[in-house]
Amino acid sequence: MNMIASSAKIHPASVVEDGAAIGENVKVGPFCHIGPNVVLGDDVELLSHVVVIGRTTIGKGTKIFPGAVIGGDSQSVHHSAVDTTLVIGENCTIREGVTMNTGTVEHGGTTVVGNNNLFLAYSHVAHDCRLGNNIILSNNVMLAGHVTVEDRAILGGGSAVHQFTRVGKQAFIGGLSAVSYDVIPYGMLNGNPGVLSGLNVVGMTRAGIDRPVIHAVRRCYKQIFEGSESIRANAAAIRDEYLDCPPALEILDFIAAESDRALSSPNRGGKG
Repeated sequence: MNMIASSAKIHPASVVEDGAAIGENVKVGPFCHIGPNVVLGDDVELLSHVVVIGRTTIGKGTKIFPGAVIGGDSQSVHHSAVDTTLVIGENCTIREGVTMNTGTVEHGGTTVVGNNNLFLAYSHVAHDCRLGNNIILSNNVMLAGHVTVEDRAILGGGSAVHQFTRVGKQAFIGGLSAVSYDVIPYGMLNGNPGVLSGLNVVGMTRAGIDRPVIHAVRRCYKQIFEGSESIRANAAAIRDEYLDCPPALEILDFIAAESDRALSSPNRGGKG
C-alpha cells in the first residue's frame, strides 16, 4: 500500500508502485516511475520522465529534472541480487539525464549523497560513492565506484574520477581532467593525466578564508610538494607548525589518512 501525503500532487500519467512513501507537498510530473521501496521527502519535485527505483531515499526539497534515473542497480560486475540503498540529502538539484546507483553488499551497501548539491546534465554517481555537501558536478562528470567527494568541491565538465579516489574539501577539478589519484583539500587539478596545479585560492577567498590564512596554506603546500622527502614524510614533519591553521591541518590530515590511491602531485613522477 502506498503512503502518499494528502498534499502531494501526482500526475495521473505517472506510476507510483505499492509501498512507495511520498511526503508532504511532493510534486510528481507526467511519465515518472517511482518504485515500491522509494521514499520521497517533503517538497521533493520530479518534473517529468524521472525514474526513481531501488531502495532510494530522497531528502526534503530536492528537485529532479527529466530523464534522470535514480537508484538503479550498481554497474559493478560483482553486483548481487541483494537490495542495497541510495540516500540523497536535502535541497539537491539533479538535472537532465543524471544517473545515481545504489551500493554493493561487499562495501556496505549504501551510496550516500549529502545536502545542497548540484548535479548538472548527464553526470554519474556510481555505487558506494560518498558525497558531502555543497558540491557541484558539472555536465558529464563521471564518478566511478567508491569515490569520496568532500564538501564544496567542484568538478568541471567531462572530468572522470577513478574508483576509490578521494577528492578533498573545496578542491577544484578542471574540465575534461582524468582524476586517477587523491586530490588534497583546496587543491586544483587539471589535465589527462591529472596534475595538481596549485591551490583553489579563488574558492578559498569566496569561502571567507582570510588572506593571512591563505598565505599560510600556500607555504604549507610548498613544504609538502617541494620538500626533500616523500609527500607523506614532508607532511608529517611539518604538522605541528600548522596546529592553529585549520585549512592547512585539513590538508595534512587528508594526506596522513589511509587510502587506496596515491596522491596527486604537481609532478607526475613525484614521490608519494
